[in-house]
Amino acid sequence: MKKSQLYCGFRYPAEIISHVVWLYFRFALSFRDIEELMASRGIIVTYETIRQWTLKFGQGYANELRRRQPQRGEKWHLDEVVLTIKGKHHYLWRAVDQNGQVLDILMQSRRNRHAARRFFRKLLKGLRYAPRVLITDKLKSYAAAKKQIMPGVEHRQHKGLNNRAELSHQPTRQRERQMRRFKSAGQAQRFLSAHGPINNAFRCQRNRLKAEQYRHVRTQAFSIWNEVTQVAKNA
Repeated sequence: MKKSQLYCGFRYPAEIISHVVWLYFRFALSFRDIEELMASRGIIVTYETIRQWTLKFGQGYANELRRRQPQRGEKWHLDEVVLTIKGKHHYLWRAVDQNGQVLDILMQSRRNRHAARRFFRKLLKGLRYAPRVLITDKLKSYAAAKKQIMPGVEHRQHKGLNNRAELSHQPTRQRERQMRRFKSAGQAQRFLSAHGPINNAFRCQRNRLKAEQYRHVRTQAFSIWNEVTQVAKNA
């Protein structure tokens, strides 16, 4: 989408809007925290405006980042975690590759065979390739759904092998505390769908990289972000 269409009607420049959206999805900050950070730089923008920007642009940025990302690993780790929303249990299904990159998420009210099958279909539709190995815990729903959707894929069920997926839930728990719980399943789905791709772009396993390599990867991430948000074109 052209810049004139993407930011049409907004009096703030693209640089400010994209930076605010990046702050919200990249760090555990509230809208009021970001309002104060921007005020410290002399930019007066209300927390409600920031909320509207994240709703308007967050998912679009994330979708474009997903289209630009290379094909992820061939070993998928799947896990589900319980989120309590207004006193009811919902299940957040998440898939990550062997490097901890989030592949996709899906909020559902159940964790039976039908829910697992729906998640598999969403995964395959979004990524357009099948894994070599599927690693899950011992929930029987995974095995039942895999037989129908991915019968030729190797499946390993062992709780100890799935630490990669379980660790990937930590940022979600952190944001859940910051936001004082999600208000609805739809809100959680919208936020986490954008949160995953944006964090994938900037979380590059720093502990495995030398300082020079890390700076290079980080510079590339910011370059891609500027292209996605169309800031580079207007600088």
